[in-house]
Amino acid sequence: MNNTIEKKTDTLRLKKCEKNPIFSPNPENQWENIVVCNPGVWYEEGKFSMLYRAAGDDEEHYIRFGLAESTDGINFKRVSDAPVFSPSIDGPDMGGVEDPRIAKFGDEFYITYAYRPFPPGQYWKFEHDVILLPESGEHTPLVYKKNVANSGLAISKDLKTFKRLGRITTSNLDDRDVILFPEKINGKFAMLHRPKEWIGEGYGTSKPAIWIRFTDDLMVWEEESTLLIAGIEGTWEEKVGGSTPPLRTKDGWLVIYHGVENGGLGYYRAGAALLDLEDPTKVIGRLENWIMEPEEDYEIEGYYKGCVFPTGNVIIENTLYVYYGAADKYIGLATCNINDLLEELKK
Repeated sequence: MNNTIEKKTDTLRLKKCEKNPIFSPNPENQWENIVVCNPGVWYEEGKFSMLYRAAGDDEEHYIRFGLAESTDGINFKRVSDAPVFSPSIDGPDMGGVEDPRIAKFGDEFYITYAYRPFPPGQYWKFEHDVILLPESGEHTPLVYKKNVANSGLAISKDLKTFKRLGRITTSNLDDRDVILFPEKINGKFAMLHRPKEWIGEGYGTSKPAIWIRFTDDLMVWEEESTLLIAGIEGTWEEKVGGSTPPLRTKDGWLVIYHGVENGGLGYYRAGAALLDLEDPTKVIGRLENWIMEPEEDYEIEGYYKGCVFPTGNVIIENTLYVYYGAADKYIGLATCNINDLLEELKK
């Protein structure tokens, strides 16, 4: 198992932007008047594009995507008063779309996102991991009966109009945090994913973990997955999942991931790992401590009380920008010198 790599004591922390939260719900738009969080972010030709998760104050809690742009990575302006990507009318993602991650191949963006066939409801009013379920019959497929979260793939040339390509995970698995590597590795596409049901002795992990798999076709993920990063009992990261798209650096693939304490019931924090460039199934560095945790009111007082959840990152010159959802309500930004982080990971 790759997660048994020796871990070193470290103290590096991401620096949070003084203007945090840099993006907040908009009371003028009903579809985003209580939640904006968990954005995918792309930087190109001096422009930051932020595809963000949003929801309004409706009982069903339908989730949509909005788009905002910036030239400095801090001050974002919405491009429209309407969402750019919404649940389909009668397709598999008609219950809501969430947590976009962005990759680009050629001149097209490839966006992985989680979705449900039925709206989850305002989950913070329920017990942990409880969501709304549809009426169903004896023969109703599990994915609809249990309102299982799957992950899909959409493509776009401008992050304003999209084509849905369909589901890329197995329908009976709650498989989210599906994230594409930004380039082929040894001729194959690669993804990180987190199948919630893959736990127990046969899987080598007692809590949901981060897995990696490869394919020749972005819609056909049939090759066997490899356990990449598992949680560690009794620590801040008992349960883990992928967060931001892997970034190529001179020392390896930088992976920012999230960890949850107390068996997955406590604070969400962010950690960092480094994967081998030629064989990313090999973890060559992993920090013992988190690089970011909930500290501020906007990270603690929200719809998940105590959560920093990175979903977007870019490197510009020597600065790593990490964009994250805060308490399932706001968007924050944290940064660090990329070389300092890599040095910590290589110790």
